[in-house]
Amino acid sequence: MPKLNIAGIVLVIVGFISAIHFGYNNYQEKKRLQKDNAELFGKIEQLNQDITRNNQIITQREQEKAQGAMSIKQLQEQIKDALKNNQCANDFMPSNVSDWMRSGKN
Repeated sequence: MPKLNIAGIVLVIVGFISAIHFGYNNYQEKKRLQKDNAELFGKIEQLNQDITRNNQIITQREQEKAQGAMSIKQLQEQIKDALKNNQCANDFMPSNVSDWMRSGKN
């Protein structure tokens, strides 16, 4: 059986310590990456919730806008209907009178 000299023993010890150090660093890096991934997934989930909430707000605003447009149209039709048999509403008004009324000056 050959004798191991001191250089060989030192080399084996250094190799063993290097392997432990490398393994530990890999373990720490894996833990850090898992933590980073968890944080990123949390941020992605928050963004998805924000997008869902914003889409709901947009949908609600569009519905309100459509309802407002319908209300305006209904009111315009009611005014038109109310004025269709009104003789005064059907009479021509001179432009100087309508200009005076629009200006709001008495």
